[in-house]
Amino acid sequence: MAKLKIEDLDKIAEDVKRKMNIREGAGRVKITVHMGTCGIAAGARNVMNTFLNLIAQNDVKDVIVTTSGCAGLCSREPMATLELLGQAPVKYADLNEERAKKIFEEHVMKGKFVEECVLSVGSERIQ
Repeated sequence: MAKLKIEDLDKIAEDVKRKMNIREGAGRVKITVHMGTCGIAAGARNVMNTFLNLIAQNDVKDVIVTTSGCAGLCSREPMATLELLGQAPVKYADLNEERAKKIFEEHVMKGKFVEECVLSVGSERIQ
């Protein structure tokens, strides 16, 4: 096993710090991926990984990603709630990797809803 150098430890520390900031830091945008068993079975883990990869690829520092349990609409999973600072939360449903990319590009980066994926805005009721 090769010995670790100081530079290696610095890289590890920076990577852990970046990952902790994405999951627990404060930011302009909070993305909550619903990870109940129904969500995971429907592909929520791929949706979450898509968001995390896009954040890393775009070197975005003001977006956090977190998880929650089932939102109660198992037939509409995978779902995610997106909250922009100072705006009502938007719940997206029936997500996949392609839709997560579109939401990231349009809503997270430009502040525009992706209406074709919106389940509700500002409340937990179906609209």
